[in-house]
Amino acid sequence: MRIISWNVNGLRAALRKGFIDHVEMLNPDVILLQEIRVLPEQLPKSQRNPEGWYVSWHPAERKGYAGTAVWSRTPLGEEERGVGGADSEGRILRVNTRGIQFVSVYLPSGSSGEERQAIKECWMDRFRPWADGLVKKRVPIIMGGDFNIAHTERDIFYAKSNEKNSGFLPHERAWMGDLIASGWRDFTREHYGDIQGPYSWWSNRGRARELDRGWRIDYLLGNAPVAKRVQSARVDREGGLSISDHAPVVVDLK
Repeated sequence: MRIISWNVNGLRAALRKGFIDHVEMLNPDVILLQEIRVLPEQLPKSQRNPEGWYVSWHPAERKGYAGTAVWSRTPLGEEERGVGGADSEGRILRVNTRGIQFVSVYLPSGSSGEERQAIKECWMDRFRPWADGLVKKRVPIIMGGDFNIAHTERDIFYAKSNEKNSGFLPHERAWMGDLIASGWRDFTREHYGDIQGPYSWWSNRGRARELDRGWRIDYLLGNAPVAKRVQSARVDREGGLSISDHAPVVVDLK
């Protein structure tokens, strides 16, 4: 069973760039999408209900902004949106299929200024108790998405120069560390070990993509019941970057 998590940086643009072809090449069973930036009714019917897929949408109320979705080869059930309340930006979507709960996560970025950083930190405060409750469940749970935080110096190319920037602030890194320490397994890091990278997002500036000078801010995490089924994990840099500024993260389960 293959799961991918992918911030597509606008689903309509991604579809024009060959999203469907790349998905078929990856051949996943479940796709966790972030930053879809579209309402389902803005898509042609063939893309709103793509052949061979069951889709759950959680778009932002504001058009052209944020939003999450889950695509699955098998029927979806038990939907939950948000974290115990309103989620007008469409940032959390939880569904169930094939006996596994899947959560698509798109935490806010704080890089545009103090106001958005404050919103991000409010989300972090609300998200942690909710995630702590999920990780203790006895059912298998996979939580994937763009957390907008690079956890350690291994997860960012320019560590020293970004220590005062949103996404790599000391308290954000500590928050990510505490989240993982609470029981969530970081499958990509466990698979690759203590190496630099692999990165999942690259700036459009300074030849960052070409030189592979990025950040690892996209994760596929899982609780203990699902961890024993993990066979492999990877970041699909090749091909994925022709669709988005994020590469898809891939995990294969037994």
